[in-house]
Amino acid sequence: MNADQTEQAKAVLNEIAYQPYADPEEFIVEWTDRIWVERGVGLIRENYAPDSIVHGAYGTGVGVEPVVRSTLTKISGFPDRVGQAEDVVWEARGDDAFLSSHRIFSSGTDTSLSTYGPPSGRRYSAKTIANCLYRRGVMEEEWVVRDEFAVISDLGLDPEVVARGLAFSEFTGSATLSDSVDVLAGGDSGPRPDLFRGECDFVLEMIEEVWNQRNFDRIGQYVPRDVLCHTTRNRTLSRQGNFQSSIIDMLAPFPDARIHVRDIAANYSEHHGGLRVAVVWWLTGTYTGVPAYGRPTGSPVQVLGSSQFLFRDGKITTEWRIYDELSTLTQIVHARGDEPSVISERA
Repeated sequence: MNADQTEQAKAVLNEIAYQPYADPEEFIVEWTDRIWVERGVGLIRENYAPDSIVHGAYGTGVGVEPVVRSTLTKISGFPDRVGQAEDVVWEARGDDAFLSSHRIFSSGTDTSLSTYGPPSGRRYSAKTIANCLYRRGVMEEEWVVRDEFAVISDLGLDPEVVARGLAFSEFTGSATLSDSVDVLAGGDSGPRPDLFRGECDFVLEMIEEVWNQRNFDRIGQYVPRDVLCHTTRNRTLSRQGNFQSSIIDMLAPFPDARIHVRDIAANYSEHHGGLRVAVVWWLTGTYTGVPAYGRPTGSPVQVLGSSQFLFRDGKITTEWRIYDELSTLTQIVHARGDEPSVISERA
């Protein structure tokens, strides 16, 4: 059944969506290498639409030139940085477009002046999930999440000091969350094919029942005993109890938090272990709970996140859950004002 639906997914999509490459996965991996590994930064103007929209952890940007500038800045700060593709979950959006969920492992050495200050000579590693809507080979809209808290921790920096130097701007467009969305029919990236519905329903049910309704005791209905969760700050957690705790710890600082799933894509690949379901989600809540980011402020937060779920035997065996805790902290410290605080290691 999975193989049949995989063939259906390929048949829907015209080659014009990913030419001159063999499929959307090769398209994404090769373009990323051309820009980030071969340093073809100017190629971004060919790969991104002039009016492209990028939703990052610190707000929404419009236009290709901000992408060029931010890429140049990041490469300059970490000259030996390499981003290794771990997986690309892709799904058609009509016959000439696709949504990709690209999971990347990045590592490098802080050997140059960067936005974080003078070089420390220290190594870092972190994960990114970039969700991109490509139409006829051009990126139109992106939802990208980097685990920057892991980076600054590896560099030995004080997260609150860094957060106070960052700016958080507003989200616009699809990121305003003003309307509900039936992601099985079509999320913020547009209408989707009706493929792998059972697994997609399963993920949405788990997020609603466990994450939103706080029925943490039901986690065993969705994950096996030996489940793994790879999440922020380079943490890997095993077994149901730790998986459960990872969700509780994410929500506890924001007791009224709600997770809004805004997009979903599913793809089957033997090479990547089978069926994977990728989601783009937003956490909205108020910082009134566990003081994971210092003294609670009673202020609102909006957190962009992305997860990829690997299925086996009808359950989720692995989740990669990425969101930018440094962005969360940035929102909180600016709401708090000038009073310094202490950041919990368990945040």
